[in-house]
Amino acid sequence: MHHLWSRLVVSFALLLVLSSPTHLSAHHAFAAEFDINKPITLRGTVTKMDWINPHSWIHLDVAGADGTTVAWMIELGTPNVLVRRGFTKQSLQSGTEIVVAGYQAKNGENKINGGFVTFKDGTRLFAGGSAPNELPQK
Repeated sequence: MHHLWSRLVVSFALLLVLSSPTHLSAHHAFAAEFDINKPITLRGTVTKMDWINPHSWIHLDVAGADGTTVAWMIELGTPNVLVRRGFTKQSLQSGTEIVVAGYQAKNGENKINGGFVTFKDGTRLFAGGSAPNELPQK
């Protein structure tokens, strides 16, 4: 019995060691990629929603200053976090108009870490990402 217990403990430890680097390399801290000094609010139309781990993504078409359509990517929390915050698979379907408040990527890409998503009916949901909860109320 003791031998079986030892093998189980060793197997579990090995599983943790092998799975940890993959998870850690896929995840990043907010400050590594996004700028707390660049809050941004976008109004646009969802073109696609990726319900994936470790971060879900909204693909959003936004009207640019010159009238052209600009594609943006909004990083959110995990699918599980989003569901617990009130999101459903139907709430972010292609064609849905939303307003997203968050922080822009440090490298200037059209990518933000989403803090809040507001729907046409006024419903406002926390995006569950790594952005701070305090965003400008625009």
